[in-house]
Amino acid sequence: MSGAQALATIDWRRPWLTPLAALGQCAARRVQAGASVADALNALVDEGRAPTPGVRFASQQALSLETAYEQFIHAQQLVPTRDNLHDFFNGLIWLHYPATKRRLNQWQAQAIAADGVGAVRGPLRDAITVLDENGALLLAPPALHQALAARQWRRLCVDLRPLWQQARLLVLGHALLEKLVSPRKSITAHVYQAQEAIETVANVDDWLAADLSAQRLAAKPFNPLPVLGVPGWCPENENFCFYDDSQVFRSARVA
Repeated sequence: MSGAQALATIDWRRPWLTPLAALGQCAARRVQAGASVADALNALVDEGRAPTPGVRFASQQALSLETAYEQFIHAQQLVPTRDNLHDFFNGLIWLHYPATKRRLNQWQAQAIAADGVGAVRGPLRDAITVLDENGALLLAPPALHQALAARQWRRLCVDLRPLWQQARLLVLGHALLEKLVSPRKSITAHVYQAQEAIETVANVDDWLAADLSAQRLAAKPFNPLPVLGVPGWCPENENFCFYDDSQVFRSARVA
């Protein structure tokens, strides 16, 4: 399936795509009209539809074989971009969360410069990759954070269901977004929990870039969340038996 054909399968009405839909639909239309993904993303910035992310998007051919991907982005301020869903969503995340993406890229490049690419990424680079590919950010009242950390699924999504009106789950991982084009119950995000009320975070990107630290990330401060369990994200979860599937909604491991 070509990039343009794949983009045509996206349902922008899905709740996880709502924050990205305005720019995403515009870029998708350009690709479907014949533009490359890189050109479509650059056009959003050039026309003032999106703020300047501090990088440009380029063809994958711009990446030299002897240079690591993250090092190349840091040195050249260019993001190699293929014409597929994976890189399309990566570009959209760059446009919506540029400060966070730049911070993650900086740490990746510094780690590669210090230790080389290697067969094993190391704890920091591994955690950055998890967040970048499969992460989500939860801004919510403390009770929801506590239930998620304890993997108390019934409490999180049934007993405390009204509290989700005061919460936001923002998908950051571009591989996660790609998987959610064809949603299934088992798709699980690695959630970074923001101990802040929604109303105190005026700019999520700036807040997250400031809140993240290399030390905190290296400890992998993530909790798993099957995203279709989020209230309002899937009609089937209105039936509370949805959360009885222990193959998806797993209990916390016993130490």
